[in-house]
Amino acid sequence: MNSASSNPVNHGTPPAGTGASGSAGGPSPTFSPLYQQIKALITQSLQSGEWKPGELIPSEVELASRFKVSQGTVRKAIDELAAENLVMRRQGKGTFVSTHHEARAHFRFLRLMPDEGVPHQPENKIIEVKRMRAPAEVARLLDLKSGDAVVYIKRVMSFDGAPTILEELWLPGLLFKGLTAERLVEYKGPMYGLFESEFGTRMIRASEKIRAVSADAGAAQFLNVAEGTPLLCAERVSFTYGDKAVELRRGIYLTAHHHYQNDLS
Repeated sequence: MNSASSNPVNHGTPPAGTGASGSAGGPSPTFSPLYQQIKALITQSLQSGEWKPGELIPSEVELASRFKVSQGTVRKAIDELAAENLVMRRQGKGTFVSTHHEARAHFRFLRLMPDEGVPHQPENKIIEVKRMRAPAEVARLLDLKSGDAVVYIKRVMSFDGAPTILEELWLPGLLFKGLTAERLVEYKGPMYGLFESEFGTRMIRASEKIRAVSADAGAAQFLNVAEGTPLLCAERVSFTYGDKAVELRRGIYLTAHHHYQNDLS
């Protein structure tokens, strides 16, 4: 039996005997609301590159005509996409595909804020970039096979000349062929902007684990602190369209003059 999700304009009800409880002994079929089906179709177009980051998408009227649904259904789908930062509405101009090059996007994934003053982009110093075989734990978190190629990046991020963040990143080697230390150094925008524009990989969401740690010898050296200094460790897995993991990032934060801010809604 085909579910409603395979046909965005199917308003019908399931055949008799296959209601919410499902057939005897079988799994319960799921029926997503129509606007969620339209949201999924728009997301497919974003994923396929039909509309690129920063580009204007068709109007709600055009999308309603394309999918043969009401404008209100399209509006509800776009409301959810905007809430998830996949698209951005601009008053009087229309709806655009979100991009990591937008000023407001710079701080969406950088959650370390100064205790005083205005948040600003840190200075980056690339320590190391190399291709390597994925360690077992990295492979598991990125849904790769152990030993698959990954790009490893190590960098120090400083605010006003003070080293504050030590980061290690692992990226799938197939997706990030050609990523070198030279390219990272010469690129002046946010790293996710580079991933988006040159490697066609847009970070959509991330899952983080945060714990308190003490500085080991390596972290102490890079952050100019004594061994044993209290630090914050955030391990993040970032995902692109289709919930595909495309980055593992482990950041060590010095919080003497900064704090980790997360807005819950």
